[in-house]
Amino acid sequence: MNRATTTWDETSARRLRRQFLDRPAERGSPVAEVVGAMLGAHAQVLSAAEVSVGVRAAGVTRADVRAALWDDRSLVKTFGPRGTVHLLPAAELPLWCGALTAIPTGPSPFPPDVRVTEEQAERIVAAIGDALDGVCLTVEELGEEVVARTGPWAGDRVMEAFQDLWPRWRQVMHRAGQSGALCFGPNRGRRVTYTRPPSFDPLPGQAALRELVRRYLRAYGPATPRHFAKWLAAPAGWAVELFRELAEGGEIEEVAFEGAGAAWVVAGDTEFPGGPVRGVRLLPYFDAYAIAAQPRESLFPGEAYRRALAGGQAGNYPVLLVDGVVAGVWHQRRRGRRTTVTVELIGRRLTARQGRELGEQVERVGEVLEAKAELVVGEVTVGPHA
Repeated sequence: MNRATTTWDETSARRLRRQFLDRPAERGSPVAEVVGAMLGAHAQVLSAAEVSVGVRAAGVTRADVRAALWDDRSLVKTFGPRGTVHLLPAAELPLWCGALTAIPTGPSPFPPDVRVTEEQAERIVAAIGDALDGVCLTVEELGEEVVARTGPWAGDRVMEAFQDLWPRWRQVMHRAGQSGALCFGPNRGRRVTYTRPPSFDPLPGQAALRELVRRYLRAYGPATPRHFAKWLAAPAGWAVELFRELAEGGEIEEVAFEGAGAAWVVAGDTEFPGGPVRGVRLLPYFDAYAIAAQPRESLFPGEAYRRALAGGQAGNYPVLLVDGVVAGVWHQRRRGRRTTVTVELIGRRLTARQGRELGEQVERVGEVLEAKAELVVGEVTVGPHA
């Protein structure tokens, strides 16, 4: 049987359509639906997550994202893919927690005298869940509760972090989030708080992983097992075996993908738009599309690979997409109710139409952030986000 074939332009058009990046979701669409299509919005910097969602949904502002997060609780801020902070649909926590806890972990990055055993890690996660049930605690308050429930060893300040020493228990904090024992609560002034999400039953691990692969391939396929492993920060060999099992079960199929060779899509999902994508988009720090779309050399062509990545890592710079590829970097500096958006083009000039679209995109970023935006085209002097 002949394999389906697809080009980079066709794939980009399909991915951007499924990401609501070719055309924003209609006004009134649930914010959680947009976040679900992205497979989570990176939220280490909450304003970046708000822009990620806002540029994909007509009329949505940061107030709408925060209402979904803190008022109707259709979103949850927690530790997601790669152990990093994400916004995830609350209704999808059974899937995410089932899948994330089933991914094999590599060796601990901490020195032997710092790391915890698996038994200690499980005790810490259980203590976190117990301590956060029905309350919101700062990290210091949570630490006191964890030590009281486990022992003084958990509070030993042995982890080097940000020119400081953190207590031992914090090295598995992301595991508590990925298992459903912890999520972020509303800030208490300037202080972050944590709480426990509503009770739910995670999906069985292997079933959750299979569904996550299917969702990843619908959003970002065609993709290889190594692309999937990189997106999750998971072992590459494990991902190869997982894809093999899915292929043998007829759940995914192989296609020929320009720039990547053999890649995979969900079985039967082999239709692609006929033409290339057109348009200008601004994506913020650590946008889901910039991180997940592969091959990275095709998304960041030529000089963009050097300028818009940090050591090959995507997300450290907000990027300008022109016709589906990275063609610039940008930065916004807010002062009160105004923000200045500086856009640096990489190796090209914009047509008159593209220039108008860029201005509209800058206005949209301002609307999302509830500020009046001004466009400046010039060099971005701010370095990569740490």
